Amino acid sequence: DLGLMAAAELRDELTCCICTEIYKDPVTLICGHSFCRLCITRTWDNQEERDYSCPECRHRFRVRPELKRALSLSNIAETFRSTDAENQEQEEVRIPCTYCESPVPANKTCLMCEASLCEKHLRKHSTSAEHNIGHIEELCNLMDPVTFLEGRESHSAEYCDAEEGYNEAEKHGTKVHDVGDLDVGMILATLHSGVAGIVSKAKRSSVQETSDMLLDVNKTSDILLDLITADNHVSVSGDLRTVSWSVINQRRLETPERFQDYPQVLSSKSFSSGRHYWEVEGSKSGWWGVGMAYPSIERTGGQSMTGDNNKSWGLEKWDNNKYYVKHDKNIIRLYHSPSSRRLGIFLDYEAGRLSFYELRDPVRHLHTFTASFTEPLHAVFGIYRDNTWVRIGGFTGNPLEIIGSNPI
Repeated sequence: DLGLMAAAELRDELTCCICTEIYKDPVTLICGHSFCRLCITRTWDNQEERDYSCPECRHRFRVRPELKRALSLSNIAETFRSTDAENQEQEEVRIPCTYCESPVPANKTCLMCEASLCEKHLRKHSTSAEHNIGHIEELCNLMDPVTFLEGRESHSAEYCDAEEGYNEAEKHGTKVHDVGDLDVGMILATLHSGVAGIVSKAKRSSVQETSDMLLDVNKTSDILLDLITADNHVSVSGDLRTVSWSVINQRRLETPERFQDYPQVLSSKSFSSGRHYWEVEGSKSGWWGVGMAYPSIERTGGQSMTGDNNKSWGLEKWDNNKYYVKHDKNIIRLYHSPSSRRLGIFLDYEAGRLSFYELRDPVRHLHTFTASFTEPLHAVFGIYRDNTWVRIGGFTGNPLEIIGSNPI
């Protein structure tokens, strides 16, 4: 329905990115972005003096701008709000499509993956490989799960013989499917959430060296923070796995590697080939981000923030409890509200794919960046508010046990 789509697009234009509601007493900054007066006032009140920036484009202001009412925008917002309220009284509220960028009403809901679908995405969804993840999750719920999945170039399925686990799977009538066409990152995240504690006991079937789908769920890439790159408003734990906001300037030695204008830090390890998977946990409140960056990313200036350049890719959780993904100054708001503080990150360097997953039940794919990587990639972490932290998942023995000291 063109009318509904137009209304959805107008709503998007009239929505404050801080509170995600229709503008109330809107003000417009000199960069062109608008916000509710109360929202931008509260945001700046929580920022350090002389560190005022636009929440949408990150444009910085030397002096806190004087807020002037956007009268025309206010009138449009009020008209839309009253019209929208009348429509809601007359029509049943409809759930938006999970996959549309603007809130197009959904026609159907997939009971397997909980996705709401408009007519356009409904046709594609029934053949989606994500449906097959359900069979992996069934294995995760068994007493003795089948623990190891291989997909070969011949597309024949290979499974770890977990002795009684395999018999248990057959007894329960669980069907084992070929995983050759599945999202590898989704499989890894699902397996880590369900069967990682048992994998070390399972027998490993031999795998050809040419196999392009080896999933070793016993190991994750060992990511540690590189203190040399840490901004002076970033605090790093002794085990180099937790990063948090520091009100006190750390006054570290100024080096070319250190971030100067944004509270960010890189990992000491970089990846220039292969597939890699790791997990992070972020604070419930505040504004933080995770992603990957080239070592050549700027360390000073406006383009040194993750995602504000063509040398980094990031996912952020903002104060408004919404996810945003960023690359080369392009910002996309994800319509999924965070339902878990734990994320899985999967890099396939040769394929040029960087994927983010929310480790909920079931695991949910959030976003995948595609690019032709030309440099090694470091993990990057940003802590943009007080009382905010991110912890890297470190696994020994049972990979479900996250190692790390309390954030400081």
